[in-house]
Amino acid sequence: MSFNIGLSGMRAASKDLNVTGNNIANAGTAGFKQSRAEFSDVYAASMGVGKNPVGSGVLLSNISQQFNQGNINYTQNALDLAINGNGFFQVSNNGALSYTRAGYFGTDKVGNIVDNFGYNLQGYTVDDNGNLQVGVVGNLQVKTNSQDPKATSQLAQTLNIDSTSKVPVTTPFNRTDPTTYNSSTSTNIYDTQGNAHVFTQYFVKDAANNWTMYALVDGKRPNFDANGAAYQDTPFAYDVEFDPAGKLSSLEPVDTTVGGFLVENPTSVGTNTGMLAFSQADWVPIIEQPAGSGVFVKNLATADPAGLSIDMRGSTQFASSFAVSSVSQNGYTTGELAGLEIDETGVIFARYTNGQSKMQGQIILADFANTQGLTPVGKTQWVQSFESGEPVRNPPGSGTLGALQAGALEDSNVELSDQLVNLIVAQRNYQANAKTIETESAITQTIINLR
Repeated sequence: MSFNIGLSGMRAASKDLNVTGNNIANAGTAGFKQSRAEFSDVYAASMGVGKNPVGSGVLLSNISQQFNQGNINYTQNALDLAINGNGFFQVSNNGALSYTRAGYFGTDKVGNIVDNFGYNLQGYTVDDNGNLQVGVVGNLQVKTNSQDPKATSQLAQTLNIDSTSKVPVTTPFNRTDPTTYNSSTSTNIYDTQGNAHVFTQYFVKDAANNWTMYALVDGKRPNFDANGAAYQDTPFAYDVEFDPAGKLSSLEPVDTTVGGFLVENPTSVGTNTGMLAFSQADWVPIIEQPAGSGVFVKNLATADPAGLSIDMRGSTQFASSFAVSSVSQNGYTTGELAGLEIDETGVIFARYTNGQSKMQGQIILADFANTQGLTPVGKTQWVQSFESGEPVRNPPGSGTLGALQAGALEDSNVELSDQLVNLIVAQRNYQANAKTIETESAITQTIINLR
């Protein structure tokens, strides 16, 4: 019987050595989770054993994996991903799902986000308009094609006009003569082809609390007409009034007279004080052709179909120098993919050379009621089993799921000093069990030698 007991002990020690050796071998494997050999004693199962049975050896009852957190190691790759907390990345190999903590990700030739085995990272996808499809899980893809331009449809600005300014002595207004106006500011706006145009506003004081604002695009009247050359340099004009507290109280389009002819301002007033609305026909994009010639023609692009809304609400007239405190517009030119950013909730943003960003999807994490029940399949991956239960999928940071760290990898959670001590212990156990067999052999030989 001692032979079998010693043999079971040697087998157990050998298994312990195998588990420890595997842990040591994967001490440098990102996302690896160390294992632990768990043993139980064995007793003969028979009737009438009594209250003091002699054991029958040892049995390997389980090899459990320890899913405690590994260290976060920062890298230079934006698509290296680490989970700080609970959860697994879900990847798909042609529909076969597996789960991993190893965040080695990159893109394949068509822009799919894949791990180092070519498995597709899963998450919430976006539609053709860039809207996140929450709940629609699929292969995440980075669209590498150029971003289409967007014409400016909204321009918002807040500025202060100096109330101490004097009425200009030189008249009439001439954009090339700074003595005919008090202040000016310019902002880039974009047409439907992504061409940039300079929208310039000039402010001329008429009286206390009363100003005239002139507007030009590329130095020309916004509704440029090649057949009306006499009017091309004639700006749109607006009556701007402030109340005694210096707040904007009125912004109204006014008609102008050029060469004795009335030039109507087609711009309409918005529903709120301080807002103007250009229709698509109010702004005709132009280009200087050839460059430097001073000759401008239509560039055959258009303004946004919705027109251009100009919001000046919040502008003031105080006794301080002219200043633009805020300005924004929603147009942009075409852009090439310049890089990726992934936030801690897994949202993937593509950055473009035009300064814009576009959502590409959202990474999801999966968690299980019993992570110990997951089945390891190699490649630092696990698959669902009956014991693990069904996966619960949500974005990082929601519920009990951990946060996502981009540009980082989770190191193996193997502690080498502990594993080296385990090696010594397993070796001693093996030697001791071998000694049990040696002793039993000596006793058996003594019995054989009896005469």
